Amino acid sequence: MKLTTKEITVFAMLGALMYASKVIMELAPNIHLLGVFTVAFTVVYRKKALYPIYIYVLLNGMFCGFATWWIPYLYLWTILWGAVMLLPKNMPAKIKPLVYMLVCSAHGFLFGTLYAPAQAILYGLDLKGMIAWIIAGLPWDFIHGVSNFFCGILIMPIVSILIMLENYSGQNE
Repeated sequence: MKLTTKEITVFAMLGALMYASKVIMELAPNIHLLGVFTVAFTVVYRKKALYPIYIYVLLNGMFCGFATWWIPYLYLWTILWGAVMLLPKNMPAKIKPLVYMLVCSAHGFLFGTLYAPAQAILYGLDLKGMIAWIIAGLPWDFIHGVSNFFCGILIMPIVSILIMLENYSGQNE
């Protein structure tokens, strides 16, 4: 996956946009646009969407600390990316928005469960401890999943803008 100078620049800006959006929305716990951006970038850039996603992950570690909470971020966003990659590219236009919103929402509902194995390994939790950790986080996962669904309304507009910008910038090269 060789990158052009333009792609390096665009992906750096998109990763920074992800991080900036997270910082701006930190006042509302578990309500953010990270899933929206991950889905939209994956729809448009496919494999190369991993670049802005991991720029976000790296920025998050750099500015918030490379602590144990950060380690699951190394795989959490890749799971959402992978789920979107598995969706058919030629879905009917009428169902695309809903499918993307549902996938984004599912990631939010499952976030604590996906996070739990790393917590169990890092903190020596047994299966009962891990399940207790998951159960304790269910109210936050509920907020996360519901907010991801409604924020997911923005996925297709973002996809349209990115495609338009890609086509526009391709005409000027």
